[in-house]
Amino acid sequence: MLAAVPRKQANPIDAQVGNRVRLRRMLVGMSQEKLAEMLGLTFQQVQKYEKGINRIGAGRLYQVAHILGVPIGYFYEDVVEHQRSDAVTVNHHATPPVMEFVSSGEGLQLALAFMRIKGPKVRKRVIDLVKSLAYDDDEPSS
Repeated sequence: MLAAVPRKQANPIDAQVGNRVRLRRMLVGMSQEKLAEMLGLTFQQVQKYEKGINRIGAGRLYQVAHILGVPIGYFYEDVVEHQRSDAVTVNHHATPPVMEFVSSGEGLQLALAFMRIKGPKVRKRVIDLVKSLAYDDDEPSS
């Protein structure tokens, strides 16, 4: 009987770098297909990078940074080294709530759509609507 092969888990740093690639790609309005084409890869490979399943090599990360218009350090923001060990982790507590929001698919979509609203009165009404919905969720149901 064969033992089940454990599912490959993303290294926290690889996942962080991949998440930042995804965030930046989406912020500049680029598809996975376009980034893959510019890198000479398949979009599936870009998906694996973004999920942290596959590591992005140094040369490839340099290309990605150049294409997305950010310094390489951008991908390592919120990474903390522990002084007493060789362990390295992602400091999720250091991530500002706004970055967490924009990092989510829904948050990014909402932010991009909101930015397209030109009228200040309409923007205010959208903010009021979102606030009322958020506070309604906090209230216990009767």
